[in-house]
Amino acid sequence: MKIIISGSLGNIGKPLTAQLVQSGHDVTVISSNADKKTAIENLGAKAAIGSVSDADFLSKTFEGADALFAMTPPNMGGQNIIKNTVEAGNAFAKAIQKTNIQRIVMLSSIGADLEGGNGPIAGLHQIEKLYQNLDASVTFLRAGYFYINFFNDIPMIKGAGIMGANFPDSLQIPLVHPEDIALAAAEELQKAQEGKNIRYIISDVKTPSEIVKAFGTAIAKPELPWVEFTDEQSLGGMIQAGLPEEMANLYAEMGAGLRSGKIGADFLSNNFPVDGKIKLEDFAKEFASKF
Repeated sequence: MKIIISGSLGNIGKPLTAQLVQSGHDVTVISSNADKKTAIENLGAKAAIGSVSDADFLSKTFEGADALFAMTPPNMGGQNIIKNTVEAGNAFAKAIQKTNIQRIVMLSSIGADLEGGNGPIAGLHQIEKLYQNLDASVTFLRAGYFYINFFNDIPMIKGAGIMGANFPDSLQIPLVHPEDIALAAAEELQKAQEGKNIRYIISDVKTPSEIVKAFGTAIAKPELPWVEFTDEQSLGGMIQAGLPEEMANLYAEMGAGLRSGKIGADFLSNNFPVDGKIKLEDFAKEFASKF
């Protein structure tokens, strides 16, 4: 198969590309960074350098392809983030229609069933709606909360001796490792599928209380506590840490959406499988190696 991968050689794109090349597929990786060309080619794939917001570039790249892994960057600039994300989704949709690719796997998220109150996930909700109208087989791969987001807490642990966010330590959070997303995406891209389908990819479901216990044990800080911040404290902390204000507001809104239970509700209330292989205890070792 000729398969197009967007997302460059990131935490998902790199293992996904390696798997598909190893399986004998003709893989092209889209990257906005020309410096990635050699690394892409070293994996046995072709490089397509350009912007995912450029429908003409995408159309040329998609020509003759059998399948596409469609991933919009999580931070489309520091301003107009939702608008920029949806514009990239529009560019994908136009190029898909023009080139008639028949198999699409779109990286989405828990909470993408919600129109709002879910922070940056709102852009994925709008893109899912765009893709519902495509004349193609589409799997919406709704991923959990990325384990690797917790790397952002390392300075807090080192500086204040705590972990925390604007949701409580008792909250059930669907979690995922990027490598599990790559495995699921590879499986879906090679699967004969019709219509529009939703697949959740979740590695584990844990509470912040369980998360700090696992991390604390792994970094020899067994008493590491979880502190629930107010929305205002969470927002202020992210801005102080250097996050652009618009993105900080979106992440604070996402935290509030997790706290209310609505972001995780569709997954948690419908008995979807937890089929990722990398559990919290496995990731805790990775966390410790970065600490």
